[in-house]
Amino acid sequence: MTNASDAPAAPILPDVLSLPRKAQPVEGRVNLVGLTRAELAEALRAAGTPDKQVRMRVGQIWQWVYHWGVRDFAAMTNLGKDYRDLLARTFVIALPEIVQKQVSADGTRKYLLRIAGGHEVETVYIPEENRGTLCISSQVGCTLTCSFCHTGTQKLVRNLTAGEIVGQVMLARDDLKDWPEPGVPKDETRLVSNVVLMGMGEPLYNFDAVRDAMGIVMDGEGIALGRRRITLSTSGVVPEIARCATEIGCQLAISFHATTDAVRDLLVPINKRWNIETLLNTLRDYPRLSNSERITFEYVMLKGVNDTDDDARRLVKLIRGIPAKINLIPFNEWPGSPYERSDWDRIEGFADIIYKAGYASPIRTPRGEDIMAACGQLKSASERERRVRKVPAGEEGPAAG
Repeated sequence: MTNASDAPAAPILPDVLSLPRKAQPVEGRVNLVGLTRAELAEALRAAGTPDKQVRMRVGQIWQWVYHWGVRDFAAMTNLGKDYRDLLARTFVIALPEIVQKQVSADGTRKYLLRIAGGHEVETVYIPEENRGTLCISSQVGCTLTCSFCHTGTQKLVRNLTAGEIVGQVMLARDDLKDWPEPGVPKDETRLVSNVVLMGMGEPLYNFDAVRDAMGIVMDGEGIALGRRRITLSTSGVVPEIARCATEIGCQLAISFHATTDAVRDLLVPINKRWNIETLLNTLRDYPRLSNSERITFEYVMLKGVNDTDDDARRLVKLIRGIPAKINLIPFNEWPGSPYERSDWDRIEGFADIIYKAGYASPIRTPRGEDIMAACGQLKSASERERRVRKVPAGEEGPAAG
């Protein structure tokens, strides 16, 4: 018979009523990933950390998790053993699960990730000559139904938490072995050097979680990507654009794609609520409010829809006075799409008109087409496969490549 004194000590859990909603215990322990510094301090205090130690402990744990990429509390060697044991009983450092990874012939990596509830989202890593860009998602599905976007065919399921957003960055760094190594001379080279919120969902419809996640990504004692290395792409949620400037301060990209309200109403239906004139009037203040150099206008090239010389001239006229560059995006075709990619000479002719008007007009090189890199395609394929096999979401084992 075991004496009560010999039984394992019960986990010391924080007072859950004192924790922010996103930090509620899962399977008895609280996930630290995604908590702001203030929320982490609150969670440590609730777990029994003395007030006079909280600030120091936040800094120590923050660096282990976000600078070194450590997931095991036992490895946090500047913390006492008893305190590490307390952390291990009370908290977890958990990321989304990689269900599938595909690597393109051009080096693009696409991850299908499973999050709480068995839902799936996508993250794409695009290596380039002098940088590596990680495209992350902010929602499961989307509400905006943009007619050229594959994610627009998927209903919104829910917003991602801050932890699920920053977790995408951490997972990519894991896969790329992009964390610094203790004892190795400091190397400023980053494989994940830029982050773009251009994946599934409308970031400004999940503002608080996106703001908190980007605050963690930009924090100088952690992942430490500068705000100019982070770009948020919005379809034009006008009321949140000023908040983005002052509360996040990252670079802004506008999913623009048309030069008349009639065409933009079709391609980007949010235009029916905030039309081109309203959107542009709001954008004129963004560079000043955010201290950013310019706004990026994203323009997907759709054959016979928005790719005429007249469209190019109207575009130049519309953005006059806004520090800007125009990214021309050859349409990444997907099965069932009602659109085709503009011919290459048409795209180049469009770019030439914009360039001669004084704006940078880079043509984005199509990437990862052999691995369905258009946003939402891998998730849809996974759902189709499950339907055929009659496997419920969340009950399928990992198949990471």
